[in-house]
Amino acid sequence: MNKLLGVSPRHPGLWQDIPASTMTKKAVVDIETMVSHTQGRNELTKISAQLAQLSQQGRWIVLISPPNIGYKQMLASAGVRMDRILLVHAKDEIETLWAMEKALTSGTSSAVITWANSLDARDNRRLQLVAKSAQALGIVIENANAHLPDSAINTQDDRCNQGSLFSSMH
Repeated sequence: MNKLLGVSPRHPGLWQDIPASTMTKKAVVDIETMVSHTQGRNELTKISAQLAQLSQQGRWIVLISPPNIGYKQMLASAGVRMDRILLVHAKDEIETLWAMEKALTSGTSSAVITWANSLDARDNRRLQLVAKSAQALGIVIENANAHLPDSAINTQDDRCNQGSLFSSMH
């Protein structure tokens, strides 16, 4: 028997047959980039049901540099636990991407949504590298209308303005 094992480790726990169904593989997490013409309003509406499910896990849903598009009302009406929302306001694009990288790899977030202007090749490559060790859903909403003034972009209905966030809706 010693000749069969050779210099292999002899600890019996190393030779147990573990069924493949009990072995957990790390899911490959991809960071999705969405180009938006509505400052992310439509994109956030599309993923709000998924965010509601993720908020039930007890981990953070991180929103980095969100514009004032009435996201609080959208998320609350979709059933997202608002006590699991973490807002990060970055001063520039570099800090925005750094905050996204840290939130994705920390293990305390279930989703990280970042609003940014258009990303260059270097930033896209950085996000690809972060995706390899990401432990959360990552979404970058690129603002296709960044060159326009806010008044030209802000075509939201009256339900989503800042004043109505704290009033009752029927």
